[in-house]
Amino acid sequence: MAYAPFPLVELSGSPRERGRQHGHAAPDRIKCGIEMYSESLVRNGVDWKHLEQRANALVPVVEKFDPTYVDEMRGIAEGAGVSFAGVMLMNARTEMVAAARKQHTHQHFPDGCTAAFALPEASADGVLLHGQNWDWRAECAETGVVLRIRRDDGPDILTFTEAGGLARSGLNSAGIGLTANALECDRDYQRGAGVPLPFIRRKVLESSHLAEAIRTIFSTPKLGSNHMAVSHCGGEAFGFECAPDETFWVAPERGIYVHANHWIADAARARVKDTGIQETPCSLYRDMRVREHLTPKQGHLTLEDLRQAFFDDYGSPYSVCRPPRPNNRGNTVATSAMILMRPGEGHLEACPMPALNRQFTTYTLTPDKMAQKQAAE
Repeated sequence: MAYAPFPLVELSGSPRERGRQHGHAAPDRIKCGIEMYSESLVRNGVDWKHLEQRANALVPVVEKFDPTYVDEMRGIAEGAGVSFAGVMLMNARTEMVAAARKQHTHQHFPDGCTAAFALPEASADGVLLHGQNWDWRAECAETGVVLRIRRDDGPDILTFTEAGGLARSGLNSAGIGLTANALECDRDYQRGAGVPLPFIRRKVLESSHLAEAIRTIFSTPKLGSNHMAVSHCGGEAFGFECAPDETFWVAPERGIYVHANHWIADAARARVKDTGIQETPCSLYRDMRVREHLTPKQGHLTLEDLRQAFFDDYGSPYSVCRPPRPNNRGNTVATSAMILMRPGEGHLEACPMPALNRQFTTYTLTPDKMAQKQAAE
């Protein structure tokens, strides 16, 4: 089956202008995403009025973190002709649903994902490699977009995200790469306030230095758990396993790093109860399958090696590369996208629904070599 490439959306100007450009360029995809999530919640007893209340309640939280994000979301709503609450839902679905779930339903939206990176020392040509399979709702193969964001106050950004979202995975002109995976633990959604994860990811991609990205991850309060892999083309990268109130870091082994959807840091496994494995038990071997594919090629890895590792279909449909299948909550899930990056070169490849489609589209961003050099010194 053929899937259309993810549209490239060019954004520039003020936050409000960027938002309007985003909304105007992808209104159908934004509306489809809002409808998908809101209908799923309505089926489980959460009405739109309650979601509007949750959206409005999150505004002060996001404004305190970065007021320009609220302005950009209002611009998206204006450009797409949708409600602001709908755009907030696209950016804070996990947090909004969790809050609603406490009162109305047991509905949950667990992301999957298998991510990996290879530092320059592990690659064939001495270049950082970074990639991910995004396992989520199958419909998102047709709601994703790639945003190329031109900024006057920091690095330019190239990010894959759901239409209407500010960021998910991607790279910036300073050579920083980012992917994210879901985690769950017994501390999730117990605290009163936290910044929704997409805004944290966007802030990481706005960083000029790896240290700034790490500071954002460690210092920002969260409501739920998450894993973020952050890399820099100069040769350093880490994984960060984030509980709502504590962050654990994991270093690559011999320049290679792989992470799926379970906690792997020794300190984390000693301190938190992993409540996600029952939802995604295949995480245990997805991590191992990708690692076993990459490790023998240490020092000679290419982006093609990451691609083939992410195509692994052992245990299908509970595999690294997942074809569409119904889950136990009435939704169809799949590997919605495969993302492959050479962050230092501003190179990103994306393929929608890779289990059924092998057509990749390349998206580029002009690297800022001077900024990359300064960040590595």
